[in-house]
Amino acid sequence: MKKIDVLIVGAGPIGLACGIEAEKHQLDYVILEKGTLVNSIYNYPVNMTFFSTSEKLEMGGIPFMSINKQPTRPEALEYYRRVCQHYDLKVNLYEEVKSIEKQAGGAFLVKSSKGDYLAEKIILSTGFYDLPNKMNIPGEELPKVTHYYKEPWPYIGQKVIVVGGGNSAVDVALETWRKGAEVSMVMINPTVDPNVKYWVRPDIENRIKEGSIKAYFDSTLQEIKEKEVIINTPEGEVVVENDFVLAMTGYQPNYKLLNQLGVELTLDEKRRPCFDGKSQESNVPGLYLAGVVCGGLNTREYFIENTIVHAHAIFEDIMSKRNLVIK
Repeated sequence: MKKIDVLIVGAGPIGLACGIEAEKHQLDYVILEKGTLVNSIYNYPVNMTFFSTSEKLEMGGIPFMSINKQPTRPEALEYYRRVCQHYDLKVNLYEEVKSIEKQAGGAFLVKSSKGDYLAEKIILSTGFYDLPNKMNIPGEELPKVTHYYKEPWPYIGQKVIVVGGGNSAVDVALETWRKGAEVSMVMINPTVDPNVKYWVRPDIENRIKEGSIKAYFDSTLQEIKEKEVIINTPEGEVVVENDFVLAMTGYQPNYKLLNQLGVELTLDEKRRPCFDGKSQESNVPGLYLAGVVCGGLNTREYFIENTIVHAHAIFEDIMSKRNLVIK
């Protein structure tokens, strides 16, 4: 089994940025990705538009050209494909990391779905989009319930419940309603999330005000049945006929992998993994955290545009420590 300098888990934008830094420093590395390239972006809704402008998503000196001010999902997929191709990054797709164990000598033994690796350093850039926050209510396992949304066509003429009041929920509600769905939203808060994209929020508020989209504020979904749902509202339980439930309840990092490695978490509700703010090294020596995984359950603190710098910080630390060893 060959020992490599760096193993990067996750081929999202920040994982690719780390790969670019590894190339620049001529280190022996590999990026393991359990899905396709930038898998999280691939799983975004088909018609999604980024909040960030294209220049803020650029990396490696490669211009990101977009037709509009905010790029679309297909444009991002193409851009990161070109970045990967330009740098000839060593990315192994459809290779899932099963376990990572730190060895007595300080290196990490990584077991994947396709082989084993021994790595001097590990970078976790796994994001948070793969594990949805479950509602933990009866009926959540029914086929008509999904935590992921791709496009509106399956919901034409259907009675749809959208759970959540953030950007994803609002986009889903508006898009399915415009294609002919009968849409109701269930929100735990008294209003639509104030952080909803500024050019979208007036749209959803007007649709709710005019009654085109029914909104249950200060409410939670209590139970899902084959042909209806039960909603817990301030006025009591409400039974609503239903064909599909789109639970846009957010996502979380891979805590199983973080716990396996011994990464400490903050004790507050954010459950942020502990790491050095300058080097991005976690409390486990040799294990670095990059990208939105650093935010824990606080998914509004870190984005692509403000975490690309993690790659440079990590490799600056890695190279400084290598130089000390050489000397």
